[in-house]
Amino acid sequence: MAVNPDIKIVVVDDSGTMRIMFKQILAKAGYTNLVMAVNGADGLEKVKTEKPDLVISDWNMPQMDGLEFLQALRKLDEFRDLPFIMATAQSDKGQQNAIMEAGGNGHVPKPFDEEQISQAIARAFSGETRDPFTRKKTRSIMGDRVELNVAHIQITDHLALGALKHRIDTGDVEPKHFDLTTSMKTGWNPIQEGLESGEIDCAFVLAPIAMDLFAYDSPIRLVLFAHKNGSTFVRSRHYDHRFDSLQSFYKYKVVDIPHKMSIHHMLAHKFLKELGLKPGVPGKKAINVRFEVVPPVKMPQIMKENEDVAGFMVAEPVATKAIAAQVGNLEFYSASRWDNHPCCVVAMQEDFIQQHPEAAQEFVSLLVETGEYIEDDKNRAARIAVDFLDPQGTLGLNPEVLKNVFSQPQAIRWDGLYPEADGLDKIQRYMHDVMEIGKIIDLEKFIETRFADIAYNI
Repeated sequence: MAVNPDIKIVVVDDSGTMRIMFKQILAKAGYTNLVMAVNGADGLEKVKTEKPDLVISDWNMPQMDGLEFLQALRKLDEFRDLPFIMATAQSDKGQQNAIMEAGGNGHVPKPFDEEQISQAIARAFSGETRDPFTRKKTRSIMGDRVELNVAHIQITDHLALGALKHRIDTGDVEPKHFDLTTSMKTGWNPIQEGLESGEIDCAFVLAPIAMDLFAYDSPIRLVLFAHKNGSTFVRSRHYDHRFDSLQSFYKYKVVDIPHKMSIHHMLAHKFLKELGLKPGVPGKKAINVRFEVVPPVKMPQIMKENEDVAGFMVAEPVATKAIAAQVGNLEFYSASRWDNHPCCVVAMQEDFIQQHPEAAQEFVSLLVETGEYIEDDKNRAARIAVDFLDPQGTLGLNPEVLKNVFSQPQAIRWDGLYPEADGLDKIQRYMHDVMEIGKIIDLEKFIETRFADIAYNI
């Protein structure tokens, strides 16, 4: 349904940066009649006085968080049915379930864009509910070949998919059991939603996202690691070692991450904690370093314009470009703190595996071969990466930038992609036990090793 663009919206977020981003994104979506609030308590008062048509609120805020705000509204007869969307970094399935149980009308995980917030607003006013496991597309089958739709985003972590596509397009390899379709997404949220809905057959996705989906019964399996290593923590240029210790510099500042359920969040948390700091998101527990989830491509500009942002951790090539542009300086490469760590994985729909095991096997085997193909010639890989990751030139990539990424100490790797459980268990244990996010899953049920076993002759 079409929603009147003149509706009044109360937007609640305690972060000044995020309130600016809300205004920008909602304006692009056509909504400019906004009333801003700085936490749940302020939001409750603004709702009572302004009588809005819609509320969009963050979750993690001091004084009164988003869930408490929602619960307080639902206790008031006047606002029992007021459309309410939670737009928050709390993007794991447990938090989404809590929002709906409290009477919310929708959830948009950060970072989001104008299309995603527009869809959430339309659903909130229509009362639409979605069955997350209802497949919305039919796979095309021609003879012995099935369409395989694989999603990715614009980061070097996903180059194995691009290099495989290049090999197919140039006739270097010709799959017998599948036709490859690649789908470049704007961020992690569309990939998460596509895997959950079944619209995507397979995706290169952050391991913690895939594990969280599996924890809440999404029928997906991990069939291969997508890469190892490959991320970088960039420190703001405002750090001056003559006057600041690292602890004092990061204290009471913001660190940006690409997603709550990410290795970037985990490694940044561990680094800051080892400095004697208390990193986290605003809420019941005291923190002195605040994590904010923002789109990777926007991280350098946000840090450049906002001295409160002390650093960000992100996949390449965003970090290397930011350092070259003197937006910030290297804090650490992810591999320097955990060499050969997993990050993104190849997650595949269980029904695709069951219905098309020959295609699944061929795809995994070709990815393993293609990993070696990348490692054999990094100059060729850099040229392929530019065409695959930046086809419209929006990122400003060039082969030299990619060569710099590939030549870093303990750089990203595409060999040895066998999906071992130990690294994933280390991630989930730290996140669950120390950071108190996510659920512990049975990795033996989550990881489907039979295809990698054949590919690696195990």
